[in-house]
Amino acid sequence: MSSPLVIFDLDGTLIDTAPDLIDSLNHTIAPVGLAPMTLDDLHHLVGQGARVMIKRAFELRNVPLDEADADTLFNNFVEHYRHNMPGKSQPFRGTVECLERLAAAGMTLAICTNKSEALAIPLIETLGLSDHFAAITGGDTFPVRKPDAAHIFGTIERAGGSRDRAVMIGDSINDILAAKNAGIPSIGVDFGYSDVPIASLSPSSVISHFDALTDNLVRDLLVASKVVS
Repeated sequence: MSSPLVIFDLDGTLIDTAPDLIDSLNHTIAPVGLAPMTLDDLHHLVGQGARVMIKRAFELRNVPLDEADADTLFNNFVEHYRHNMPGKSQPFRGTVECLERLAAAGMTLAICTNKSEALAIPLIETLGLSDHFAAITGGDTFPVRKPDAAHIFGTIERAGGSRDRAVMIGDSINDILAAKNAGIPSIGVDFGYSDVPIASLSPSSVISHFDALTDNLVRDLLVASKVVS
């Protein structure tokens, strides 16, 4: 029997990337005359990767985005973000201790994010966290991304886990809905970037600090969901 697999979202769940996302977004949109975004705008921007973030910035400013410019803007965002990585981004409080605690309890860990691999993997590497994860999948790893269940299923396969022993941890509707679509339990974190209270999305459980993410909680959720006997 495979060990329980704990799958984490990245932005707003494991890592507080908000300041760097906004910095790179403003660097990208300034040359085309858009007013800068603030951290208060973040909840309306994140969740589907950099391309969608740029598109939503234009929508928030009621400015049409010329599709011919979309690739250039995206490339400018990626270049700025990667050049400044990890910038101000840091793991949320208790993250590293939580990862170590779950691994010591015999659990396998993975990341499933809508951030592109080109941004997600170097970020985890520069923060020194890569060794904690059996797999890191991004929004461009597969033909689909969260909330499509296939993104989670692909992550489970790459991590060597099984669908009946996996739990998803996240901060947004994409994470919770992806878990529901995949038929696995979910844990919502209430310190992330969701534009609605995470509890309103009906995850299996909600935590306010990674101290509360224990191996017992993971096992209890698996039992409660009747995926393990």
